[in-house]
Amino acid sequence: MTRTHLRPALPLGGRARTRSPLTSLTALTVALGLVVGTAAGASAHGRDPRPPSPVATRAALAPDLVAGRGADLGIVEQEAESAVTDGAVLTPDRTAYTLASEASGRSGVRLIPGQYVEFTLPKAANALTVRYSIPDAPGGGGITAPLAVSVDRGPNRTMTLTSQYSWLYNQYPFTNDPDADLLHPDWWITECACVPAATTPAPEITKPFRPTHFYDEQRLLLTRTYPAGSTVRLTVPAGSQAAWTVIDLLDSQVVAPPKLTLRAANVLAFGADPFGRRDSAAAFDKAIAFAKKARLPVYVPPGTFQVNRHIMVDDVTIQGAGSWYTIVKGRETALATPAPDGSVHTGVGFYGKDAADGGSRNVHLSGFTIEGDVRERIDTDQVNGVGGAMSDSTIDGLYIHRTKVGLWFDGPMDNLRVTNNVITDQIADGLNFHGGVTGSVVSNNLVRNTGDDGLAMWSEKLANANNTFDRNTIQSPTLANGIAVYGGTDNTVSRNLVADPVREGSALHVGSRFGAEPFTGSLRITDNTTVRSGTYELNWNIGLGAIWFYALDRDIDADVQVVGNHFLDSTYNAIMLVSDWPVKDQVAIRGVHFKDTRIDGTGTSVLSARVAGSATFENVDARNVGAVGINNCGSFNFPATGSEFTVTDLGGNDGGGSTGPWLAPWELPNTITCDDRPPVVAPPAPSTW
Repeated sequence: MTRTHLRPALPLGGRARTRSPLTSLTALTVALGLVVGTAAGASAHGRDPRPPSPVATRAALAPDLVAGRGADLGIVEQEAESAVTDGAVLTPDRTAYTLASEASGRSGVRLIPGQYVEFTLPKAANALTVRYSIPDAPGGGGITAPLAVSVDRGPNRTMTLTSQYSWLYNQYPFTNDPDADLLHPDWWITECACVPAATTPAPEITKPFRPTHFYDEQRLLLTRTYPAGSTVRLTVPAGSQAAWTVIDLLDSQVVAPPKLTLRAANVLAFGADPFGRRDSAAAFDKAIAFAKKARLPVYVPPGTFQVNRHIMVDDVTIQGAGSWYTIVKGRETALATPAPDGSVHTGVGFYGKDAADGGSRNVHLSGFTIEGDVRERIDTDQVNGVGGAMSDSTIDGLYIHRTKVGLWFDGPMDNLRVTNNVITDQIADGLNFHGGVTGSVVSNNLVRNTGDDGLAMWSEKLANANNTFDRNTIQSPTLANGIAVYGGTDNTVSRNLVADPVREGSALHVGSRFGAEPFTGSLRITDNTTVRSGTYELNWNIGLGAIWFYALDRDIDADVQVVGNHFLDSTYNAIMLVSDWPVKDQVAIRGVHFKDTRIDGTGTSVLSARVAGSATFENVDARNVGAVGINNCGSFNFPATGSEFTVTDLGGNDGGGSTGPWLAPWELPNTITCDDRPPVVAPPAPSTW
């Protein structure tokens, strides 16, 4: 989403600690995680050990820890750090700007030319997805490099990896230039604890500054289905241009044969080129026009179709042969003059009509890939995979890759279903309901490596209402949150799995910010699991919660029910409620109810309250808590009457850590227990409750 920069007059609770900026390329290499642990799975004599039992995970967790939560797309995930390799395992890290921190599970395997990582398939598969990182070009813009893939030590097939769509630098909205000066010298910089433009002498900011967005992924359809127990070896060929290649994970699955729709308007009949040599946008338009008149679907057969602009859709069904077979791919193209909405580029995407023009209805998109060409963030650009307004519509089984936002909807619109999609390697959000989206469901989608919120409901100008985000998996957003709700009425976030947010956000977020309409009615956050969440907020110099509430523009005082959630291995707090320093005495968060919650591991507290207001707790069980259970700072006025934030114990709240019960009687209802930045105690790995 379009984000505004957080610039508190003071960091919450006082002065920021000074951090020295990195001062050399060597320091940058260390920060990126290239000083690594020992090789995994290699014997002392350099020969392969016996293949281990295959380890299948979900968001790098044992599957039984997340049963019934997150997407089920038939994809089997395997982490590289658990595979056989003669490379080196990245030292686990949750510090922003490192290769490990952006990896699933916060680790991966680094290979140099000649080295390999080998996975044993837990289930039969005929299709593979490799998540990887390779270096940027010295001046930015990326490189390409080969990766050899063999199954059961058979003939190699070559994937061509690229870093042309990764590696961003500097401050929001980022740049591809590693040598760029500060984009906003008038903003607070944590690294120098200063505003550089207002500082004499000006601080030295090491370049490249804040490298991020390191990973990309490639898919490979195999020639046949291989049984469980087969081995997949990924080898960096000798002489590769990439000095190193990091493999994060391997996804494997069985892909059905191509779907054939005979009674349809086949785009080939209207001149589309399935080899991608020429632009097929006009052929798509003709097929759509014919299909609407003939009351037929549009069929896009196997092939790669070049489309370099938006395809406008209304009252039409477009079916591909399956996302592994039908690829709609386009170049980002500069516009001769900016569009009325501020766009300076166009690119491949399927768009409904603007809501101001009545929007589109009865649009059904399924079974194809949208492959974008977006390498920079320009918030005014409409270069999203799917956009516009679409009521009474469905989007199912798409693979959306390398666009700005996977799906961005501007309401008012109603009754949209977004299901069974994979949305990955986005420059900004995975999906955003932007104002006036109602009665809609986003379910069973995998969202990975977004540059902003994975899934968002943003009630700017118009309230979103009666929407549900259910059973999605969101992994490794490099900025902001896994799932965020900004205002709105009667919305639900349920049964999702959110893992590994990297910077300035967390797994679940509720915010009265970005000009959103107020929260009214109810908000249900139920039966979600978060893991390795609660990131460092660099502007405030504090750690966030795995779930965090932020009152900025106004109070949050709707009926908020947070029930049945599991917060696992939270980097800082499990739960945070906070306001910003300039408005700390004008806003409050009230009426938030936590119930039937499990908290397994926090680096600091169960609850950090940095705002006026109240919350209730019932049957909240915690273990492996790193600091005092409640860090209650209220609004930082420290009145003699106690904190401005009140905690109500409704019973059944058990467990804690080395400092005692997390919810101790002496803390109630509003004892000031304020430790502005408590030390982090890393918890053990989550386990069965």
